[in-house]
Amino acid sequence: MNDFSVHGARVPTKPSIMTQTDKAGTKTAAKKAPAKKAPVAKAKAGSTVIAAPEPKKAVPSAAKKKSGLAFPFTAIVGQEEMKLSLILNIIDPRIGGVLVMGHRGTGKSTTVRALAEVLPFIERVKDDTYNRTVEQYLEGDENKKGKAAIDPASLQTEKIPVPVVDLPLGATEDRVCGTIDIEQALTSGVKAFEPGLLAQANRGFLYIDEVNLLDDHLVDVLLDVAASGKNVVEREGISIRHPARFVLVGSGNPEEGELRPQLLDRFGLHARIITILDVAKRVDIVKRRREFDDDPDAFMKKYNREQQKLQKKIQQAKELLPEVTMDDNVLTDIARLCMNLGIDGHRGELTITRTAHAHAAFLGQKVVTMKHVKEIAGLCLRHRLRKDPLETLDAGEKIDREIAKVLGEAEAV
Repeated sequence: MNDFSVHGARVPTKPSIMTQTDKAGTKTAAKKAPAKKAPVAKAKAGSTVIAAPEPKKAVPSAAKKKSGLAFPFTAIVGQEEMKLSLILNIIDPRIGGVLVMGHRGTGKSTTVRALAEVLPFIERVKDDTYNRTVEQYLEGDENKKGKAAIDPASLQTEKIPVPVVDLPLGATEDRVCGTIDIEQALTSGVKAFEPGLLAQANRGFLYIDEVNLLDDHLVDVLLDVAASGKNVVEREGISIRHPARFVLVGSGNPEEGELRPQLLDRFGLHARIITILDVAKRVDIVKRRREFDDDPDAFMKKYNREQQKLQKKIQQAKELLPEVTMDDNVLTDIARLCMNLGIDGHRGELTITRTAHAHAAFLGQKVVTMKHVKEIAGLCLRHRLRKDPLETLDAGEKIDREIAKVLGEAEAV
């Protein structure tokens, strides 16, 4: 072993740690300069063995400035169908989420992630992992046996933005649902639970990019949670359950694979995205994107007023929604439309009714008419039509034709 001295102490060093060059350099230095303990000890005390250059301060770049900033929702060009679908789900989360399918590079992921900036605030118990209200918190506490009741007056609340959580394709079931610390549960008898993505998404949005490529076992989990509104984690006889009500938003390219019918039916709305063919709009898209990349802060300030205006309009629509009404004649026409299209089950009528109410509220109107229904029927029913390999008519055109028949604008064939 080779030794070196630190403050007069001999410290052994394993030869395997030093390279041949280090050994040669050490021997040469020893021959040329006899050991001077005082200066060496002083150097060791104030610095490392090999002097390292002073680290340079990081210079903020455009890419670093951009981190944490999403492209403004109101700056997105075109894709009105997708933007309307997302807004209506903010106004009424009971609609059931949005499936966005279309060509690659059409701004699907950008639009969904931009949604976070226009979402309203929600109130929750301070620092609650599951984003619960005071009522939900007290309800969950009542289910815990042997624990003293919590005084509602002692709970502090806070307002947070509606959460938007990304679910990566490679996520494990433990990461999505949460996991239990088995060792702590067995040794101390405490159910130590580490919440997953479903807990973070409660009362918010859960976004899955390339949803048609999601693993089957995660699809099963999402179907179960979406149906019950609760996430249950069971392992080794230990069971944990917590609320998990979220708006499911998925995007994907249909050329890369179809979505399982069970999951497809869980999406309330289906927005179809196509490549924009208008030259002026395509030029505008590139100019806005380059401007955002060059100076994200300045670009965000440019659209700040429009963002706030949209956020205020959404909040007003949420407040107006309970006052919106629908005549029985309109509801009858909706039921007849679904029957003529051969829609299975009753989700079609329920989704159209909720979406039409939200659409009327967004427009500031208190009565739902067939005009509202006509504008959102394609979003609600496009993915619920039975697939006919011999059908040459587009799904949207087929829905419009049936609406025209229901309204008496065309003769029934």
